[in-house]
Amino acid sequence: MPSDLQLKIVNTVHRTLLTVTGGLIGNSVFGMPSLQLTTIGRKTGEPRKVMLTAPIIDGDTIVVVASRVGDPVNPAWLLNLRDNPNVEVSLRNGPERPMAARVATADERARLWPRVVSAYQGYAEYQTKTTREIPLVLLTPRS
Repeated sequence: MPSDLQLKIVNTVHRTLLTVTGGLIGNSVFGMPSLQLTTIGRKTGEPRKVMLTAPIIDGDTIVVVASRVGDPVNPAWLLNLRDNPNVEVSLRNGPERPMAARVATADERARLWPRVVSAYQGYAEYQTKTTREIPLVLLTPRS
């Protein structure tokens, strides 16, 4: 499994590519739109930014996957948004938008998981690497 440092490096490189190329490189990863999710650190209270992919965009709802590449622990960003669901999302290097985040219910996950795997088969492989059920997170506009 990737270390925290490796994940931070990948995120930094992705964000840098988006910035340097004006969004020409990095807007899409494995055929899925990329996004920057900003949460508030549950311990520090400071903004934390992570680059993710969006296997499903359904109207105003964006679905992201808390896979951490099949690691046995949930990613820190998931723990952050559970404590504070008010997040900011920049889809495809666009402007940041205020959104609310919540973990999908069991029924929602059962319905969405086949679509997630259809968008990127790697998620199915990640699920086989861990005993935890990989959460799906729904991001919706804040009103």
